[in-house]
Amino acid sequence: MSPDNNFVIVGGGLAAGKAAEALREHGHRGPLVIIADERERPYIRPPLSKGYLLGKEERDSIFVHSEEWYAENGVDLLLGTSATAVDVRAKEVELEGGRRVPYAKLLLATGSSPRRLAIPGADLDNVLYLRRVEDSERLKAAFTKGARIVVIGGGWIGLETAAAARTAGAEVTVLEHSELPLLKVLGREAAEVFAGLHQDHGVDLRPRAQVESITGTDGRADGVRLADGTRLDADAVVVGIGITPNVRLAQEAGLEVRDGIVTDEHLRTSVADIYAAGDVANAYHPRLGRHLRVEHWANALNQPLTAARSMLGQDAVYERLPYFYTDQYDLGMEYTGYAEPGGYDRVVFRGDVAGRQFIAFWMSKNRVLAGMSVNVWDVIDPIRSLIQSGARIDDARLSDPGVPLDSLVA
Repeated sequence: MSPDNNFVIVGGGLAAGKAAEALREHGHRGPLVIIADERERPYIRPPLSKGYLLGKEERDSIFVHSEEWYAENGVDLLLGTSATAVDVRAKEVELEGGRRVPYAKLLLATGSSPRRLAIPGADLDNVLYLRRVEDSERLKAAFTKGARIVVIGGGWIGLETAAAARTAGAEVTVLEHSELPLLKVLGREAAEVFAGLHQDHGVDLRPRAQVESITGTDGRADGVRLADGTRLDADAVVVGIGITPNVRLAQEAGLEVRDGIVTDEHLRTSVADIYAAGDVANAYHPRLGRHLRVEHWANALNQPLTAARSMLGQDAVYERLPYFYTDQYDLGMEYTGYAEPGGYDRVVFRGDVAGRQFIAFWMSKNRVLAGMSVNVWDVIDPIRSLIQSGARIDDARLSDPGVPLDSLVA
């Protein structure tokens, strides 16, 4: 295989699949290889904690492309294959077993891995994480009527899996280390909405919980012991305490790594001809004026186009505002923008917060930094326009459902 025009993608998620698609669509005619340690072809991860976990989506629906697409587009899939090193001088990716794949351009879309619990009993059987399709299938098998499920962590994954377990009829306890789930992400007012949602659906929310150990019998988890001495019976324990970007390849190859692989706005890394996209990329965001690593589906969907065009020598910049969504019980939510903890003054609400049908705006002085719609549809585009416009907006008009959002953009 000639290295002259060989493009290589390391990773097996949405970013890898969409990057291959964008490279072909934007003119790459040479060899194109995807190296992934999973045995499945590239797939989308949100359904693993949403529709697929709930049994509403078929397995085939999670894949980025059909099997035939890769053959038809000349994409060589090396599945179940670990990339062990990147030799930046020789411009080669070394694989498990010693084979070397040359590259002219390399995209690292290595994603992230769940943070692991470091407490006694964490390695017992039926202590479950969610990242891969087989993880979702194990959770689905554990979520049965009457099963006692303890979820450690009140972030998005923790709450989505808790909702799926309750929907299946399981008895669910969520252990959250802070006062409210999602408190750091959303702030108090919006976090209280999600806490109330789960309590209304019969979830036992335990704030300020400190997990001491997981207990077990015959190698299998049967409970969770807290620091205050409380023991909760469990048929399965779900751990959702965050993710860590998979940076080992990049770090060992000498790329700049700082909470992910550092890139510029073109998704170029610190080493020539190597790019990064998706969960693993800590990319400079020109609109926000800072580096940002976003652990959500929209980045894995949209960054690959910028990376592909950059790999092809075209001028492309990634400046889309962060976006994510969640579905829990009868609540659907979309969020766009960026408001870090302590980086905003207040949250302005429009609509019925108690009835969980509203829009929330995170404000800095009179400018909207981020917006979230809960059971209100087709408003994300005007919210995005509000943020991008930088318009100064009066709280009274912003909170008034009678004032169309479109009219607030100067």
